[in-house]
Amino acid sequence: MTSKQPFARRIVIAFVLMTVVVSGVFSLSIVAVVHLIEQRLISEEMHRELDSVLHEDLKYGRSPRLDAKTRFYASNLPQYAIPERYVGLDEGFTELVDGDQAFYAYLQEINGTRYLLVQEQSEFEAHENALFNVVLAGFIFTVLGAWGLGRVMAGRVMAPVSRLAQQVRHRDQLLPSAPPLAPEYPDDEVGQLARAFDGTLGQLRQSLDRERLFTSDVSHELRTPLMVIATSCELLEQAPLGPRQQEQLQRIARASREMQELVQTFLHLARGNRDETDFAATASLAQVAEQQCRHWDELMKEKGLGFECVEEGPDGGRYSPTLLGTVMANLLRNALHYTNHGHVRLFLETGGFRVEDSGSGIAQDEHESIFMPFVRGTQARGEGLGLGLSLVKRICAHQGWSISVHNLLPTGSCFKVRFHPPG
Repeated sequence: MTSKQPFARRIVIAFVLMTVVVSGVFSLSIVAVVHLIEQRLISEEMHRELDSVLHEDLKYGRSPRLDAKTRFYASNLPQYAIPERYVGLDEGFTELVDGDQAFYAYLQEINGTRYLLVQEQSEFEAHENALFNVVLAGFIFTVLGAWGLGRVMAGRVMAPVSRLAQQVRHRDQLLPSAPPLAPEYPDDEVGQLARAFDGTLGQLRQSLDRERLFTSDVSHELRTPLMVIATSCELLEQAPLGPRQQEQLQRIARASREMQELVQTFLHLARGNRDETDFAATASLAQVAEQQCRHWDELMKEKGLGFECVEEGPDGGRYSPTLLGTVMANLLRNALHYTNHGHVRLFLETGGFRVEDSGSGIAQDEHESIFMPFVRGTQARGEGLGLGLSLVKRICAHQGWSISVHNLLPTGSCFKVRFHPPG
């Protein structure tokens, strides 16, 4: 019985094992007692019969007065010669079995003469076997009864635990209006567990509320300065500016739009609502990739990196341009940041995409941890907080996508996003 077994099954197994041990010991004790009593009683009875034959019959020249099932033999009397099959018997009581027949033999040696009584006991053995069969049947029925009783008891014991698990598993328990669990249970171990869940769920609700409020407040407060920046950019575009100023103005406008999209993304993730119209699936993978490539191509060239977008297979899905663009942008930004020489490539596939670079790669033991918030790899650079890949992971989980990473040879890394993870 391993700890991975369901708790109800472990209760049944415990019932059955306990019954097997107790009933088995009891049954074996019955068999042992029957054999012990049989040997002692029969031995004493046959000893008395042999004494009676020697001192009451043979002493006065009479034939042994025995019943039809008992035979008398003596080594010094030719008419009662001991048969060859009984010659090697030890002194005292012996039980013999010959095919379907059973015999009790009692041998006594007096002054070198061997006297033997042989009693046919097939009928007694039949009764004894019937008794043993009853004991065996009782043992089997007891084990089966323990199994049935164990199932009933396991169901009764686990019923409140299962009900508590269903209540805890229900998503409404995370709502502030969710009723406490403990009042529904008695003051026992399950009630203590329910109170522990109430305390933990209360802390979780408070933590989620603080996160939602913080995200909502920050996102809401950021909208005003972002609108001011966007409006100022529109006004400056109408002013006579030189090429250098126009380039900087466009970069400010792009950064403002990206910030607005990020604010919307954070609000969307904080609310956990997939049906918002702001994030409707209106764009194809190729359209989002084209927009991102236009944005990142210039930045890649400024760093001296080769950048290309390769379509390896058609994809007919529709996606939220904000969410998919955020994922793709963060992966391309990550590749740009950690690649000093070589190239960055964006591959579009059927049902997903991947970003490959010729950077320094990621240590194998960091492939899981880099998606955690505020975690940066050993190759971390700059003043980043380690939230980019965490945001990517959250969006993918929110949309039902999968993301994985592996290293390339001789150097570099590959981030792969699948829109429909294999089930």
